[in-house]
Amino acid sequence: MSNMNFSKAYCKSCYKCLRSCPVKAIKFENEQATIDEERCIECGHCLTICPQNAREIKSDLDCVKTAIYTGKKIIASLAPSFAGYFDVEQGMVVSALKKLGFSIIEETAVGAEIVAQLYNDYILDNKREVYITTACPSANYLVEKYYEEVIPYLIPRVSPMIAHGKLLKDKFGEDSFVVFIGPCLAKKSEFEYFRKDNVIDAVLTFDELNSWIMETGIEIYNIEEENFNINPYSKGQGFPMGGGIIEAMGEKLKQSSLSVITVSGMEECIEVFNSIKNGDLKGVLIEASACKGSCIGGPVMVKNGENYYTKLKKVKNYIKSRKNYNDPINTEIPTNIDFNREFTGKSINRIIATEEEITAILKKMDKFEPKDELNCGVCGYNSCRLKAQAIFEGMAETTMCLHYMRTRAESLSNEIVENTASHLILLDGEMNVREINPAAKAIFKIQSQNIIGKPISILIDDTDFKKVRETGENIIGKKVAYPQYGVVFLENIVYLPKQDMVLASMINIIAEEKNKKELMKVKTNTLNAAQEVIEKQMRVAQEIASLLGETTAETKIILTKLKKIVAGEDGE
Repeated sequence: MSNMNFSKAYCKSCYKCLRSCPVKAIKFENEQATIDEERCIECGHCLTICPQNAREIKSDLDCVKTAIYTGKKIIASLAPSFAGYFDVEQGMVVSALKKLGFSIIEETAVGAEIVAQLYNDYILDNKREVYITTACPSANYLVEKYYEEVIPYLIPRVSPMIAHGKLLKDKFGEDSFVVFIGPCLAKKSEFEYFRKDNVIDAVLTFDELNSWIMETGIEIYNIEEENFNINPYSKGQGFPMGGGIIEAMGEKLKQSSLSVITVSGMEECIEVFNSIKNGDLKGVLIEASACKGSCIGGPVMVKNGENYYTKLKKVKNYIKSRKNYNDPINTEIPTNIDFNREFTGKSINRIIATEEEITAILKKMDKFEPKDELNCGVCGYNSCRLKAQAIFEGMAETTMCLHYMRTRAESLSNEIVENTASHLILLDGEMNVREINPAAKAIFKIQSQNIIGKPISILIDDTDFKKVRETGENIIGKKVAYPQYGVVFLENIVYLPKQDMVLASMINIIAEEKNKKELMKVKTNTLNAAQEVIEKQMRVAQEIASLLGETTAETKIILTKLKKIVAGEDGE
């Protein structure tokens, strides 16, 4: 399929996409999310809920533009849900399409009405315990990939998009260029599946159409309304709403003995398919849609800002207004067009890990016994064991476990804080102690319970701490002495503005200070000794000056140099 994926530049490993995916078709490698095409059912909701908008969707827009520029007859099959997407009168959207270069604009509802009749005929001619509508490609992929046992219950007829495409090609010729425009990302892959049949030439989403309109500068709010090339009302317009397919099938269905079940959303589809698989449902017609609320709740629709019910009302009002055009047409099914299709199994080839392999993976995440398995679902998997299986299959990483990473980080940071020789104190904005490490507690001879939540001024002067918080200027390498504790600190104090906290790291340099004093004492004693030698030598020199002559002056110079060297001065 490869019609959509996550862009690598923006993934932040929040796992929101994986939590939303009902079939866990999202793979994480090196903290980057990618869609596994083999497992994906193309519902597209993982992309729409991404907080980073990290999505890449294949677009046919350039292909459509090229077809227009080369003079082809461009035909639009517009899904009825457009009335819920565009916040303008419906005729304005038609007018905008014609300004873009479309020659013919019809509603996909024309194909939907054909499909509704095809469903009725199939139910009449075939005896099945269960019938499942097949207008939703994502629901079809779900069955083909994960419920092969249910495939025989799929009604083997094309979707409204394909049915309408076939009708348009038959009517306007094989050389015409048919573009489906709708709310569904899965239609892009369905179009690829039927590409060889030359039914649909391109698929655009409402988002792509809207961007194109804005790009060309068409003022959609200020143009005159135009009508579709075919304007009659048909029940096929209700297909994008929950229960709309059932309603379109009309009296023929009501005359059958089938019970009707409408499901929308992947969770409901999975539940009903499990029931069919287990043999719990018989004598039913299932209207299945992958999106919650059917097509109006599709991935392109929910990204448009308004809530589902607002869009639903707009579509209903539009359908109601269409009744005013003409009487419903009696659409006959052309006998020269094949509307059949096949569904085949596309099961995922999975290797299930052994109990020993699962246990080994769990241990790598510090889950050594059942009570360690929190099954919180933060990583996107409903249980730690399912996550372990995903790791085994190469779909997930151990680092995706929030609790494991937090424990590891806390353990590492605690190890560093607990064992560092620096004296660490964390203060809140009110100069109250929030944290204090063992080294600091030892030097101040205090326990955590006696200082946590209390002012630092109880222990030491808080002037420097307040200054750092008030000015935002950090203090680095300042020497301060606290004789009452017998320490001299080299203090580093920094302000953490986001947390409104002050962090102090203080190194006790009392030993170095003592060493300096000892060194100065040695120097002083040496100087005193040198002075004594000089004085004695001078007395001796005076007594024997007559004998030594100039030697006296040389001796004085040498001894003076020795004195300067001992005192730390340059003897040169």
